[in-house]
Amino acid sequence: MHHKLSSSFSQEVLLGMCLDVSEGMAYLESSNFIHRDLAARNCLVSEDNVVKISDFGMTRFVLDDQYTSSFGSKFPVRWSSPEVIKFGKYSSKSDVWSFGVLMWEVYSEGRVPYDSRSNAEVVETLNAGLRLLRPRLCPQSVYELMQWSWKEVSPP
Repeated sequence: MHHKLSSSFSQEVLLGMCLDVSEGMAYLESSNFIHRDLAARNCLVSEDNVVKISDFGMTRFVLDDQYTSSFGSKFPVRWSSPEVIKFGKYSSKSDVWSFGVLMWEVYSEGRVPYDSRSNAEVVETLNAGLRLLRPRLCPQSVYELMQWSWKEVSPP
């Protein structure tokens, strides 16, 4: 999905792209893998708009659905959940967060998330509880799914 998506894509095609990615991610999770770098830039789209997940360079096999990266490791801030940013803790839940951002990319015609902000400003935005706004092409029901994927659960 490197190219800018054309707004001539139907709602059915946009949702189908998201469904393809969700099915691929469900398969990875069922096989005990955490992708850790899910983003539109790491997906391939066929001529008939079938989407395949790629770039498994940061993927980790896990037995307990959690992986903690070493301090100072580079990570894709704009696609990362608060627990990744704060603690370097990855899980299938942090992949769900990234999936919500990927959905936002699809429905915003390939825009970069938080494109007018620096990485530090993105962190401040997330810490303040703010999230990406609904893209113009995105139905409210799909945006609610994105928002659900960006919910934080406070530790007990």
